Amino acid sequence: MSAPSTKPVVTEREAREVAEAAREQVWRKPSFAKELFLGRFRLDLIHPHPMPPAEDARRGERFLAQLRDFCETKVDGALIEREARIPDDVVNGLKELGAFGMKIDTKYGGLGLTQVYYNKALALVGSASPAIGVLLSAHQSIGVPQPLKLFGTQEQKEKFLPRCARTDISAFLLTEPDVGSDPARLATTAVPDGDDYILDGVKLWTTNGVVADLLVVMARVPSSEGHKGGITAFVVETDSPGVTVENRNAFMGLRGIENGVTRFHQVRVPAANRVGPEGAGLKIALTTLNTGRLSLPASCVAAGKWSLKIAREWSAAREQWGKPIAHHEAVGSKISFIAATTFALEAVLDLSSQMADEDRNDIRIEGALAKLYASEMAWLVADELVQIRGGRGFETAESLRARGEKAVPAEQVLRDLRINRIFEGSTEIMHLLIAREAVDAHLSVAGDLIDPEKSLSDKAKAGANAGVFYAKWLPKLVAGPGQLPTSYAEFKREVDLSAHLRYVERTSRKLARSTFYAMSRWQGRMETKQGFLGRIVDIGAELFAMSAACVRAELLYTTEPHGREAYQLADAFCHQSRLRVEELFGRLWNNTDDQDRKVVKGVMSGTYTWLEDGIVDPSGEGAWIADATPGPSEKENVHRPIR
Repeated sequence: MSAPSTKPVVTEREAREVAEAAREQVWRKPSFAKELFLGRFRLDLIHPHPMPPAEDARRGERFLAQLRDFCETKVDGALIEREARIPDDVVNGLKELGAFGMKIDTKYGGLGLTQVYYNKALALVGSASPAIGVLLSAHQSIGVPQPLKLFGTQEQKEKFLPRCARTDISAFLLTEPDVGSDPARLATTAVPDGDDYILDGVKLWTTNGVVADLLVVMARVPSSEGHKGGITAFVVETDSPGVTVENRNAFMGLRGIENGVTRFHQVRVPAANRVGPEGAGLKIALTTLNTGRLSLPASCVAAGKWSLKIAREWSAAREQWGKPIAHHEAVGSKISFIAATTFALEAVLDLSSQMADEDRNDIRIEGALAKLYASEMAWLVADELVQIRGGRGFETAESLRARGEKAVPAEQVLRDLRINRIFEGSTEIMHLLIAREAVDAHLSVAGDLIDPEKSLSDKAKAGANAGVFYAKWLPKLVAGPGQLPTSYAEFKREVDLSAHLRYVERTSRKLARSTFYAMSRWQGRMETKQGFLGRIVDIGAELFAMSAACVRAELLYTTEPHGREAYQLADAFCHQSRLRVEELFGRLWNNTDDQDRKVVKGVMSGTYTWLEDGIVDPSGEGAWIADATPGPSEKENVHRPIR
């Protein structure tokens, strides 16, 4: 059996329909963030701050102590950066420690850690070497363990999870050379052949793929008699005949990760290795990412904590004009931003993770917001650290060491963090994904009204439904607890956080009104207003972060000796966040979107090519997108299993 060599050709509407079909269509549980976008500030869903059971906490703390000792004695982050590889003995040591089975149930040989402690572990090990954090999170957050935990059969769990817990490394393969965030164009195929499937195709940017023993592969099953078809998930043994790792890719950061290009040619995969039914692959991927995305905020929190430590120590040691640079306002404001933002990022991460553990709320938006917000803000934090360090921030740690100074890898952290704005959904895609979920309530009642392909009778019915919904909903956006000075009084201590929560409540209603106005104005063209939607989402992200920061501050006030200081950090963050929110609201209606579209049209038509005169292009020869035609590999297999 051979796979077709032509790539799927899909229209924009067909691509949307594929993505829409993969969405979880029903909200079976409450969602704090969903309510926030609808103008309903449900503080009761996150306050009091949820806490892990005592035994889970004890088990998690025990492992963190072991992992800290391992990181301090066995991990040389500078060596990994220098040699662009995690030593095999480090990987094997992590296997023995159980780090590859942190999220796997104890009955399958794993540690059974909660999401909270899993993320704490990723932050800890990621601070020693971000490449190790990626290795472990790609294996567990999106690799074989998580999809099997959610969708695997009992037989699949018993067969694969013990291997993943202690010996085998896994990877997740979705992206292709010509397919990123548009899975409707997926070209890799899995053709049914008796009790097997024949896999053909090429996958790009397979994190862990170079060293993986097991792969989760997304492939298109053609429709046929007895086969529903569609994008489907499979567990594939990397040593199967026809699997070739053709390249190990290199990047500006995260130099130690084992990321490659993997080709499948006539690879026979047993039907027993199919995860879920045919056509459920994208839904499995999206559901896996709901919590899987929380691994990226963990690395961002680690970077924020380290940046704060270095900024504090350096700004006390470095003097300028007669006093430490920290005492100059221009530098002090940067230190304040780093400290306050790090506090908020940890608040968002811990709250989202604990909500995932509780499983009381639907966190699909919260998880996406955490990934979006943390990746953007951590990048700014690291950039500010480089600025505070000045020329030393631009200098490599090896160069600093060579001339006798503390080997601070500030520029490396900046490089390592940059990919987080692209990994597991770029910022632009996250804006669209979150915006779709945020307006779900509107589309569920008025979607047919703005769909040009719906009949007049469908539009009439949708209009009636929309009228009922908005008659009840819009009046509730006029007034709320945020206008009462006594609201949220339990957050008023030496520092008053209640005012910030009242601001969040008022602003969530303003955000909902703005979304409604935009839908009324643009109707079916709303989905093309990506600049507007991105700002709507960014406002929601700030409101979520403010809420999380206040709730965490109150938790720490009642449980930790540094509660007063937590209140101070939350207060500073909320003041900074409110300035960003007000700027975003101003840019909803006063922006350069129209002018930008005109310039883009001119650029793409060649109108401004004269602006490119006076340079040489150092780019090498080659295709913009590598050929991914199915067929046998012509390259050496660089697969390198670690034993």
